[in-house]
Amino acid sequence: MSTCLKVARIWVGLTQHELRVLAGTEEYNASAKLNQYEQGVHIPKFPRLKHLAKALKVPIAYFYAESNDLADLLYAYEKLSSQSRRAIAKLIK
Repeated sequence: MSTCLKVARIWVGLTQHELRVLAGTEEYNASAKLNQYEQGVHIPKFPRLKHLAKALKVPIAYFYAESNDLADLLYAYEKLSSQSRRAIAKLIK
């Protein structure tokens, strides 16, 4: 989870501070917490993870992917148009 969070933040082009603002985590210890999440020291609770996912425009499942390949697919899928998503779903059925 920690690697995914940092990778998504970098892909989107956000600093830790910008992500904190977008995710609404501007409390006094938010900087330390986000850094600890990215280092894998702590895991954010689900409500916080939802805010981070929304700010990064990734599905929450992205953070739970068991491999980098799956995380990459989830990230890419989220960026597709609904038409492209339907086409992919049709292909894999």
